[in-house]
Amino acid sequence: MRTQSLGRVLVIVPTYNELENVRIITREIRSQEPDIDILIVDDNSPDGTGEVADQIAATDSKISVLHRSQKAGLGAAYLEAFGWAKQANYDVVVEMDADGSHRAVDLSKILDAVSDNDVVLGSRWVPDGHVVNWPITRKLLSRGGNIYTRIWLGIPIKDATGGFRAYRMTALDAMDISNVESQGYCFQVDMAWRAVKSQLRVAEVPITFVEREIGESKMSQAIIKEALWRVTQWGIAKRTSELRRVIGR
Repeated sequence: MRTQSLGRVLVIVPTYNELENVRIITREIRSQEPDIDILIVDDNSPDGTGEVADQIAATDSKISVLHRSQKAGLGAAYLEAFGWAKQANYDVVVEMDADGSHRAVDLSKILDAVSDNDVVLGSRWVPDGHVVNWPITRKLLSRGGNIYTRIWLGIPIKDATGGFRAYRMTALDAMDISNVESQGYCFQVDMAWRAVKSQLRVAEVPITFVEREIGESKMSQAIIKEALWRVTQWGIAKRTSELRRVIGR
């Protein structure tokens, strides 16, 4: 069994108004990977997602629910979940969206890659990676954003904004995530950059990303603007630091 080689594995599924999706995603994960655990992290969804999550957990001992008092952003939800996982002695944590855009059938590829790596990113923009039901404008935005990130931060990652990924708990410890404040896409970029800077073993595996069919996307202009602004700030700070080192020699 995979759990014998990886230790305890936890899939973290953050939710906000995912009433119609939460049963589907948990069922699919349990079907594909019956030996691993699931943590649903609900940000006090007004549509009752948290209550449904409790009902699911009541019938399955491998599913837990973490209730948060308010919607405070994806990054904050994941950071709290990482702390929960650490206290519960998990060895590997997986980030996975609740809306069906991350296919449970791709989970095995990500977990297989963790055997030889510290951080594994599910990638849409590597060979054999795909995106389904996105307009060309959305594809260009994602590809362009990732190219911009690679140029500014100098990281060899083709899909730093993707949210389907796995971390060894030892990797999170090495990355020092205590001061992470970014949210949305920017949170994923921040974490990927920290992994590279920490000289961890980072791998990308191809996934098929499917645009949600039920519910509303959480993507907004504010999230995009935050990502562009923070990446630019980080890039300027990186180049300034490099220039100072050169001048100081």
